Amino acid sequence: MDIVFAAVIFLVSYFFIMTDKVNRAVVALAGGVLLLLTGIYTAEEMFISHIDWNTVALLFSMMVLISITDKTGLFSYIAIRLAQHVRGSPIPLLIGASILTAIGSALLDNVTTVLIFVPIILRVTRMLKLPAFPYLVAIIFSSNIGGSATLIGDPPNIMIGQAVEHLTFLSFIQHLAPLAFLLFLVMLVFLRLLFQDLLKKGQGDVSELMKINAEAYLIKSPMLYQSVAVLLMTLSGFLLHSFLHIELTVVAISGAVLLLLLTEKEIDAEQVFEKVEWVTLFFFIGLFMLVGGLEEVGLIDRMAETIVASTEGNYTRTALLILWVSGLLSGIVDNIPFVAAMIPVIHEFQHFGMTNLDPIWWALALGACLGGNATLIGASANVVVAGMAEGARQKIPFLRFMLYGVPFVILSLIITTAYIYLRYLLPLAGN
Repeated sequence: MDIVFAAVIFLVSYFFIMTDKVNRAVVALAGGVLLLLTGIYTAEEMFISHIDWNTVALLFSMMVLISITDKTGLFSYIAIRLAQHVRGSPIPLLIGASILTAIGSALLDNVTTVLIFVPIILRVTRMLKLPAFPYLVAIIFSSNIGGSATLIGDPPNIMIGQAVEHLTFLSFIQHLAPLAFLLFLVMLVFLRLLFQDLLKKGQGDVSELMKINAEAYLIKSPMLYQSVAVLLMTLSGFLLHSFLHIELTVVAISGAVLLLLLTEKEIDAEQVFEKVEWVTLFFFIGLFMLVGGLEEVGLIDRMAETIVASTEGNYTRTALLILWVSGLLSGIVDNIPFVAAMIPVIHEFQHFGMTNLDPIWWALALGACLGGNATLIGASANVVVAGMAEGARQKIPFLRFMLYGVPFVILSLIITTAYIYLRYLLPLAGN
């Protein structure tokens, strides 16, 4: 009976998360509480065994770091200076905005990055009388591609990195960044071909753009230098954590607490905590509770067994199946709950004789991150961009976005298939 309860609670919760009619954090937490009330697991098991507090703490720490740094106006200054540097020229502006978004998404996280850059791009395109749609598409694509390159760039990567101890921050860069860079170049060509007629010279007054005082956005106080220094130290800690034998979560928490202490006189901690995305954090906690219910009743084991049976335990088939399933499904549903459900499934593969799971982890990470480009609900960053655009009366039509998103995802998955096969699966087949 427990297995039926756990499955029904998970599926109903997933349905409401997909429809987005009720706050997704509330839905996930409600599902977790129902699992507690039905006795699927105890409160102690939930808190100790199922909720991944490392992931929650890492996300919280990065939100604190970015919240304080954003108060200095650094990110707005960079975006305005970019627009002025290209003198409002449409194609260079598109390329520059894409580069900034991709780098920001790799080093910060993609939701934070789009929150910073979208308002600036909307203002610049309005000033130059350029259509906002191509730039918003470029920002969405770039955020998901850039986020796929590092452990902290996209929530699915954070979850995978915390679940697999030997996949370090440096590992993600070594294995995923080369492909992300290639896909980014392909994206620029793709968008240039599609939008070159639409992005002719803007009709707006470039002089108005050039008159904006970017320096006015930059608050040159001790907080600026402290924020940049601590952010760089934290990123360095991520790169070196395997050599220093310090966990990623410890590095992130240390950076967040240090910056809070250094900037305490300039900004109250209460102001910083107000900017933390609490809904996202509680959504993660609820998801861990839901997936924990599936683990408790043995459904995760059965899912793993079914996948291995369908691919006959073949590494190539399994990895490519995970890539395409995660890629296609992430365009329909938010990639975070999908990855949360798949992580324990892939862990179970070890019990079926599959010892080297790294190619499968990379396939899951890439499929989930890249598949998010298919629709406006495929990734959290997409939803944020769509909401901000609608608020600025530049609504992104769902079907119009799909006309660009779906073909680009298919192209991305084909390139990724070749990459995974040639780099990981072909050498394994030869052994």
